Amino acid sequence: METPSGINSARVIDLVTRHRFSRTSRWTTIAVGLTLALGIVGTATAQDAIPPEPAVMARLASRSLILDAFAVDSAYVAVGERGHILISSDGGETWQQQQSPTRTMLTGVYFHDRNLGWAVGHDSAILRTTDGGVTWELVNWAPEDEAPFFDVWFPDADNGIVIGAYGSFYQTSDGGTTWSSRWISDDDWHLHKIARAENGRLYIAGEAGSFYRSDDNGENWVTLTTPYQGSYFGVLPLAGDSVLLYGLRGHLFRSDDAGESWKDLETGTVAMLTDGQRLADGTVLITGLGGTILTSTDGGRTFALHQQAIRRGISAVVETGGGSLLLVGEFGVKTVALSELTAGSE
Repeated sequence: METPSGINSARVIDLVTRHRFSRTSRWTTIAVGLTLALGIVGTATAQDAIPPEPAVMARLASRSLILDAFAVDSAYVAVGERGHILISSDGGETWQQQQSPTRTMLTGVYFHDRNLGWAVGHDSAILRTTDGGVTWELVNWAPEDEAPFFDVWFPDADNGIVIGAYGSFYQTSDGGTTWSSRWISDDDWHLHKIARAENGRLYIAGEAGSFYRSDDNGENWVTLTTPYQGSYFGVLPLAGDSVLLYGLRGHLFRSDDAGESWKDLETGTVAMLTDGQRLADGTVLITGLGGTILTSTDGGRTFALHQQAIRRGISAVVETGGGSLLLVGEFGVKTVALSELTAGSE
Protein backbone atom coordinates (compact mmCIF):
# COMPACT_ATOMS: atom_id res chain seq x y z
CA MET A 1 0.00 0.00 0.00
CA GLU A 2 1.29 3.45 -0.88
CA THR A 3 0.67 6.58 1.12
CA PRO A 4 -0.15 9.77 -0.86
CA SER A 5 3.50 10.87 -0.65
CA GLY A 6 4.89 7.59 -1.88
CA ILE A 7 6.02 5.87 1.34
CA ASN A 8 5.60 2.13 1.14
CA SER A 9 3.96 1.22 4.44
CA ALA A 10 3.48 -2.52 3.98
CA ARG A 11 6.21 -3.64 6.36
CA VAL A 12 5.42 -0.98 8.93
CA ILE A 13 1.82 -2.16 9.09
CA ASP A 14 3.04 -5.74 9.39
CA LEU A 15 5.22 -4.76 12.35
CA VAL A 16 2.35 -2.95 14.00
CA THR A 17 0.23 -6.09 13.88
CA ARG A 18 2.77 -7.81 16.11
CA HIS A 19 1.43 -5.73 19.03
CA ARG A 20 4.78 -4.40 20.13
CA PHE A 21 3.52 -1.21 21.73
CA SER A 22 4.74 -2.43 25.12
CA ARG A 23 8.28 -1.50 24.13
CA THR A 24 9.42 1.94 25.26
CA SER A 25 9.88 4.75 22.74
CA ARG A 26 11.64 7.98 23.56
CA TRP A 27 8.60 10.17 23.50
CA THR A 28 6.15 7.92 25.30
CA THR A 29 8.78 7.48 28.00
CA ILE A 30 9.26 11.23 28.27
CA ALA A 31 5.52 11.70 28.55
CA VAL A 32 5.31 9.15 31.36
CA GLY A 33 8.34 10.65 33.06
CA LEU A 34 6.73 14.08 32.93
CA THR A 35 3.51 12.69 34.47
CA LEU A 36 1.56 13.61 31.37
CA ALA A 37 -1.43 11.65 30.17
CA LEU A 38 -0.52 9.04 27.58
CA GLY A 39 -3.36 10.36 25.47
CA ILE A 40 -1.23 13.39 24.65
CA VAL A 41 1.32 11.19 22.92
CA GLY A 42 -1.44 9.72 20.85
CA THR A 43 -2.01 6.49 19.04
CA ALA A 44 -2.69 6.71 15.36
CA THR A 45 -6.06 5.92 13.88
CA ALA A 46 -6.84 4.64 10.41
CA GLN A 47 -7.94 7.97 8.95
CA ASP A 48 -5.77 8.11 5.86
CA ALA A 49 -8.66 9.44 3.76
CA ILE A 50 -9.38 12.28 6.20
CA PRO A 51 -7.04 15.28 6.21
CA PRO A 52 -5.50 16.13 9.57
CA GLU A 53 -6.90 18.92 11.69
CA PRO A 54 -4.65 21.98 12.03
CA ALA A 55 -3.17 22.84 15.40
CA VAL A 56 -5.17 25.12 17.66
CA MET A 57 -3.64 28.53 18.29
CA ALA A 58 -3.13 28.53 22.07
CA ARG A 59 -2.25 31.49 24.26
CA LEU A 60 -0.05 29.32 26.48
CA ALA A 61 1.58 27.26 23.73
CA SER A 62 5.04 28.29 24.92
CA ARG A 63 4.29 26.55 28.24
CA SER A 64 3.11 23.28 26.71
CA LEU A 65 5.22 20.13 26.36
CA ILE A 66 7.99 20.95 23.86
CA LEU A 67 10.17 18.08 22.62
CA ASP A 68 12.77 19.59 20.29
CA ALA A 69 14.31 22.89 19.22
CA PHE A 70 16.76 24.14 16.62
CA ALA A 71 18.86 27.28 16.26
CA VAL A 72 19.17 28.79 12.78
CA ASP A 73 21.10 32.06 12.49
CA SER A 74 19.52 34.38 15.05
CA ALA A 75 16.19 32.55 15.20
CA TYR A 76 14.99 29.56 17.22
CA VAL A 77 12.26 27.07 16.31
CA ALA A 78 10.65 24.68 18.81
CA VAL A 79 8.07 21.92 18.30
CA GLY A 80 5.98 19.75 20.59
CA GLU A 81 2.59 18.48 21.63
CA ARG A 82 -0.64 19.14 19.70
CA GLY A 83 1.36 20.21 16.65
CA HIS A 84 2.67 23.34 18.35
CA ILE A 85 5.37 25.22 16.44
CA LEU A 86 7.04 28.20 18.11
CA ILE A 87 9.50 30.76 16.74
CA SER A 88 11.68 33.28 18.57
CA SER A 89 13.68 36.02 16.82
CA ASP A 90 15.05 37.67 19.97
CA GLY A 91 17.19 34.97 21.52
CA GLY A 92 14.32 33.14 23.14
CA GLU A 93 12.97 36.08 25.11
CA THR A 94 9.59 35.98 23.37
CA TRP A 95 7.86 33.30 21.30
CA GLN A 96 5.20 33.32 18.62
CA GLN A 97 3.12 30.26 17.79
CA GLN A 98 2.89 29.57 14.07
CA GLN A 99 0.06 27.98 12.12
CA SER A 100 0.62 24.21 11.92
CA PRO A 101 -1.21 21.87 9.50
CA THR A 102 -1.51 19.13 12.12
CA ARG A 103 -2.25 18.79 15.81
CA THR A 104 -0.34 15.54 16.19
CA MET A 105 2.70 15.39 18.49
CA LEU A 106 5.81 16.84 16.81
CA THR A 107 9.04 15.24 18.03
CA GLY A 108 11.92 16.58 15.92
CA VAL A 109 12.92 19.68 13.94
CA TYR A 110 15.88 20.45 11.66
CA PHE A 111 16.82 23.41 9.47
CA HIS A 112 19.20 23.38 6.50
CA ASP A 113 19.41 27.18 6.38
CA ARG A 114 17.48 30.21 7.60
CA ASN A 115 14.50 29.42 5.34
CA LEU A 116 14.39 25.68 4.67
CA GLY A 117 13.41 23.34 7.49
CA TRP A 118 11.49 20.21 8.40
CA ALA A 119 9.61 18.87 11.42
CA VAL A 120 8.50 15.28 12.10
CA GLY A 121 6.19 13.57 14.54
CA HIS A 122 3.47 11.06 15.26
CA ASP A 123 1.11 9.79 12.55
CA SER A 124 4.21 9.62 10.29
CA ALA A 125 3.95 13.38 9.91
CA ILE A 126 6.61 15.29 7.97
CA LEU A 127 6.26 19.07 7.68
CA ARG A 128 8.32 21.44 5.53
CA THR A 129 8.85 25.19 5.64
CA THR A 130 10.55 27.39 3.04
CA ASP A 131 10.16 30.71 4.85
CA GLY A 132 11.95 30.16 8.12
CA GLY A 133 9.09 28.47 9.90
CA VAL A 134 6.41 31.09 9.36
CA THR A 135 4.31 28.72 7.24
CA TRP A 136 4.40 24.92 7.02
CA GLU A 137 3.11 22.32 4.58
CA LEU A 138 2.39 18.68 5.40
CA VAL A 139 4.37 16.57 2.92
CA ASN A 140 3.64 13.24 4.56
CA TRP A 141 0.90 12.01 6.90
CA ALA A 142 0.07 8.31 7.36
CA PRO A 143 -1.72 7.65 10.67
CA GLU A 144 -2.74 4.18 9.51
CA ASP A 145 0.93 3.14 9.77
CA GLU A 146 0.88 3.76 13.54
CA ALA A 147 4.60 4.49 13.37
CA PRO A 148 5.72 7.86 14.76
CA PHE A 149 8.84 9.57 13.47
CA PHE A 150 11.42 10.76 16.03
CA ASP A 151 14.18 12.64 14.20
CA VAL A 152 15.08 14.27 10.88
CA TRP A 153 18.40 15.27 9.29
CA PHE A 154 19.37 16.87 5.96
CA PRO A 155 22.96 17.26 4.70
CA ASP A 156 21.77 19.58 1.93
CA ALA A 157 18.56 21.04 0.55
CA ASP A 158 17.59 17.91 -1.41
CA ASN A 159 18.72 14.83 0.48
CA GLY A 160 17.35 13.90 3.88
CA ILE A 161 16.73 11.11 6.37
CA VAL A 162 13.83 10.56 8.76
CA ILE A 163 13.92 7.84 11.43
CA GLY A 164 11.36 6.50 13.86
CA ALA A 165 9.47 3.59 15.38
CA TYR A 166 9.93 -0.06 14.38
CA GLY A 167 13.15 0.59 12.49
CA SER A 168 11.57 3.23 10.28
CA PHE A 169 14.19 4.76 7.99
CA TYR A 170 13.04 7.01 5.13
CA GLN A 171 15.05 8.96 2.59
CA THR A 172 14.31 11.75 0.15
CA SER A 173 16.32 13.18 -2.74
CA ASP A 174 13.88 15.92 -3.78
CA GLY A 175 13.79 18.10 -0.69
CA GLY A 176 11.15 16.06 1.09
CA THR A 177 8.44 16.05 -1.56
CA THR A 178 8.59 12.24 -1.85
CA TRP A 179 10.08 9.63 0.46
CA SER A 180 11.21 6.01 0.08
CA SER A 181 11.65 3.48 2.89
CA ARG A 182 14.52 1.11 3.53
CA TRP A 183 15.89 -0.98 6.39
CA ILE A 184 19.33 -0.51 7.88
CA SER A 185 19.17 -3.56 10.14
CA ASP A 186 17.50 -6.95 10.40
CA ASP A 187 16.08 -5.75 13.72
CA ASP A 188 13.11 -3.40 13.98
CA TRP A 189 14.03 -1.49 17.13
CA HIS A 190 12.88 2.10 17.40
CA LEU A 191 15.44 4.56 16.00
CA HIS A 192 15.51 7.66 18.19
CA LYS A 193 18.29 10.05 17.23
CA ILE A 194 20.57 10.71 14.24
CA ALA A 195 23.70 12.89 14.49
CA ARG A 196 26.60 13.80 12.22
CA ALA A 197 30.20 14.08 13.41
CA GLU A 198 32.63 16.73 12.17
CA ASN A 199 34.47 14.04 10.18
CA GLY A 200 31.27 13.17 8.29
CA ARG A 201 30.34 9.98 10.09
CA LEU A 202 26.66 9.50 10.91
CA TYR A 203 25.37 7.80 14.06
CA ILE A 204 21.91 6.55 15.03
CA ALA A 205 20.91 5.74 18.63
CA GLY A 206 17.99 3.38 19.24
CA GLU A 207 16.25 1.13 21.72
CA ALA A 208 17.42 -2.20 23.18
CA GLY A 209 21.08 -1.22 22.93
CA SER A 210 20.92 -0.60 19.19
CA PHE A 211 23.51 1.74 17.68
CA TYR A 212 24.51 2.26 14.05
CA ARG A 213 27.25 4.09 12.13
CA SER A 214 27.54 5.17 8.51
CA ASP A 215 30.86 6.18 6.95
CA ASP A 216 29.37 7.11 3.57
CA ASN A 217 26.70 9.72 4.34
CA GLY A 218 23.98 7.19 5.08
CA GLU A 219 24.29 4.82 2.13
CA ASN A 220 25.48 1.90 4.26
CA TRP A 221 25.20 1.27 7.99
CA VAL A 222 27.24 -0.83 10.42
CA THR A 223 25.58 -2.29 13.53
CA LEU A 224 27.79 -1.67 16.57
CA THR A 225 27.83 -3.51 19.88
CA THR A 226 27.14 -1.42 22.98
CA PRO A 227 27.51 -2.25 26.71
CA TYR A 228 23.87 -1.61 27.65
CA GLN A 229 20.76 -3.32 26.33
CA GLY A 230 18.33 -0.60 27.35
CA SER A 231 17.18 2.28 25.18
CA TYR A 232 19.47 5.07 23.98
CA PHE A 233 17.79 8.41 23.33
CA GLY A 234 20.73 10.48 22.17
CA VAL A 235 24.17 10.45 20.60
CA LEU A 236 26.63 13.35 20.70
CA PRO A 237 29.69 13.25 18.40
CA LEU A 238 32.74 14.99 19.81
CA ALA A 239 36.14 15.66 18.20
CA GLY A 240 37.56 13.05 15.85
CA ASP A 241 36.13 9.59 16.44
CA SER A 242 34.95 10.34 19.98
CA VAL A 243 31.23 10.03 20.66
CA LEU A 244 28.87 9.97 23.64
CA LEU A 245 25.86 7.66 23.83
CA TYR A 246 23.19 8.06 26.52
CA GLY A 247 19.70 6.99 27.53
CA LEU A 248 17.68 5.21 30.20
CA ARG A 249 18.56 5.16 33.90
CA GLY A 250 21.37 7.70 33.61
CA HIS A 251 23.50 5.49 31.37
CA LEU A 252 26.25 7.43 29.60
CA PHE A 253 29.04 5.86 27.53
CA ARG A 254 32.03 7.24 25.66
CA SER A 255 33.82 5.80 22.64
CA ASP A 256 37.05 7.14 21.16
CA ASP A 257 37.07 4.78 18.17
CA ALA A 258 33.75 5.57 16.47
CA GLY A 259 31.74 3.11 18.54
CA GLU A 260 33.99 0.06 18.37
CA SER A 261 34.67 0.08 22.13
CA TRP A 262 33.11 1.88 25.08
CA LYS A 263 33.81 3.31 28.53
CA ASP A 264 31.07 3.65 31.14
CA LEU A 265 30.96 7.20 32.55
CA GLU A 266 29.69 8.03 36.04
CA THR A 267 26.66 10.33 36.04
CA GLY A 268 25.40 10.18 39.61
CA THR A 269 21.81 9.84 38.44
CA VAL A 270 19.32 7.23 37.26
CA ALA A 271 17.23 9.82 35.40
CA MET A 272 16.63 9.28 31.72
CA LEU A 273 19.12 11.31 29.65
CA THR A 274 17.50 13.01 26.69
CA ASP A 275 19.81 15.42 24.81
CA GLY A 276 23.34 16.76 24.57
CA GLN A 277 25.31 19.72 23.24
CA ARG A 278 28.96 20.65 22.86
CA LEU A 279 29.06 24.38 23.56
CA ALA A 280 31.26 26.95 21.86
CA ASP A 281 33.57 27.18 24.89
CA GLY A 282 34.11 23.40 24.86
CA THR A 283 31.70 22.57 27.68
CA VAL A 284 29.77 19.36 27.06
CA LEU A 285 26.21 19.38 28.36
CA ILE A 286 23.80 16.46 28.82
CA THR A 287 20.21 17.00 29.95
CA GLY A 288 17.56 14.67 31.30
CA LEU A 289 14.31 14.17 33.12
CA GLY A 290 13.73 15.45 36.64
CA GLY A 291 15.74 18.61 36.01
CA THR A 292 18.97 16.70 35.36
CA ILE A 293 21.96 18.66 34.02
CA LEU A 294 25.37 17.05 33.45
CA THR A 295 28.38 19.19 32.53
CA SER A 296 31.90 18.32 31.44
CA THR A 297 34.83 20.72 31.13
CA ASP A 298 37.35 18.10 29.99
CA GLY A 299 35.92 17.25 26.61
CA GLY A 300 33.33 14.75 27.78
CA ARG A 301 35.63 12.49 29.80
CA THR A 302 34.09 13.19 33.22
CA PHE A 303 30.80 14.82 34.22
CA ALA A 304 29.41 16.75 37.17
CA LEU A 305 25.76 16.44 38.13
CA HIS A 306 23.75 19.62 38.69
CA GLN A 307 20.35 18.50 39.91
CA GLN A 308 17.89 21.35 39.54
CA ALA A 309 15.69 22.11 42.53
CA ILE A 310 12.64 22.32 40.26
CA ARG A 311 12.58 18.78 38.95
CA ARG A 312 10.95 19.31 35.59
CA GLY A 313 11.92 17.20 32.61
CA ILE A 314 14.20 18.65 29.92
CA SER A 315 13.81 17.13 26.47
CA ALA A 316 16.30 19.22 24.43
CA VAL A 317 18.91 21.96 24.81
CA VAL A 318 20.25 24.54 22.33
CA GLU A 319 23.08 27.03 22.80
CA THR A 320 21.93 30.61 22.21
CA GLY A 321 25.24 32.41 22.66
CA GLY A 322 26.65 34.64 25.36
CA GLY A 323 26.73 31.83 27.87
CA SER A 324 22.98 31.23 27.61
CA LEU A 325 20.99 28.13 26.73
CA LEU A 326 17.54 27.40 25.42
CA LEU A 327 15.87 24.57 27.31
CA VAL A 328 12.66 22.88 26.20
CA GLY A 329 10.62 20.25 27.96
CA GLU A 330 7.73 19.81 30.36
CA PHE A 331 7.82 23.51 31.19
CA GLY A 332 7.66 24.63 27.56
CA VAL A 333 10.54 26.90 26.45
CA LYS A 334 12.90 29.01 28.52
CA THR A 335 16.34 30.60 28.27
CA VAL A 336 18.78 30.42 31.12
CA ALA A 337 22.47 31.14 31.72
CA LEU A 338 24.71 28.10 32.04
CA SER A 339 26.18 29.62 35.20
CA GLU A 340 22.68 29.77 36.70
CA LEU A 341 22.08 26.08 35.96
CA THR A 342 25.32 24.96 37.56
CA ALA A 343 24.91 27.29 40.54
CA GLY A 344 21.30 26.28 41.09
CA SER A 345 21.94 22.60 41.69
CA GLU A 346 21.13 20.85 44.92
